[in-house]
Amino acid sequence: MDKRWLLAVMVVGIVAGVGFYLYLSMERTFGRTSRVVEWIRNPSAHPDWTVQAGTRCAPNAPFLMPTDGLIGYLWDDSFQAGKRHQGIDIFGGTDVGQTPVVAAYPGTLTRLPTWKSAVIVHVPSDPLQAGRQIWLYYTHLADPNGNSFISSDFPPGTTEKYIGAGTLLGYQGNYTGDDANPSGVHLHFSIVLDDGKGGFRNELDINNTLDPSPYLGLSLNAKTSDGEVIVCQGPGQ
Repeated sequence: MDKRWLLAVMVVGIVAGVGFYLYLSMERTFGRTSRVVEWIRNPSAHPDWTVQAGTRCAPNAPFLMPTDGLIGYLWDDSFQAGKRHQGIDIFGGTDVGQTPVVAAYPGTLTRLPTWKSAVIVHVPSDPLQAGRQIWLYYTHLADPNGNSFISSDFPPGTTEKYIGAGTLLGYQGNYTGDDANPSGVHLHFSIVLDDGKGGFRNELDINNTLDPSPYLGLSLNAKTSDGEVIVCQGPGQ
């Protein structure tokens, strides 16, 4: 066989393999998108799709559910080639500023001076790996124009303020930083690794975050989820 022909066959095979892998990795995300759209249009039609803020979804789960609504997107979902979701998105099914967001775990809260829609909570000892420091990041707590729904207890510039589990942090919004392109009303929640210098790593890189599944007692990893609606089976649900 001609070497150039062999090389062409190999390239086509690689491209096809990569394309098939991307299709598999994004297929379930597309299904979740359809569900999110259906939920946003008519949440009252699907009360069985909801989780509730403050619920512990398994007896050994260290974290409380941080808000009410539909768990729409999971950790490691793929929205486009090369983009991996770093946390979970919970859609309240309400207008902006109505669905409460609470602390999933105790720690010390920081809100950087420029943050309109986000807070981050330092946990000095990971409940699942003693001695490891982690940070819990909550965002989209503002309207499209950047009007914040974060509790007035945490003004811009707040640094390392202690909060208990269940503390009200604010309310779900749809702020994205682009007032012409708001998101659906939801909370984005992620677990971010410490940078080893007393700060947090860049949350935009999934490699700097942890799979929240064991912390919340639910299957929240897009690669292992069965694609069904994820609801809490713990006390109260």
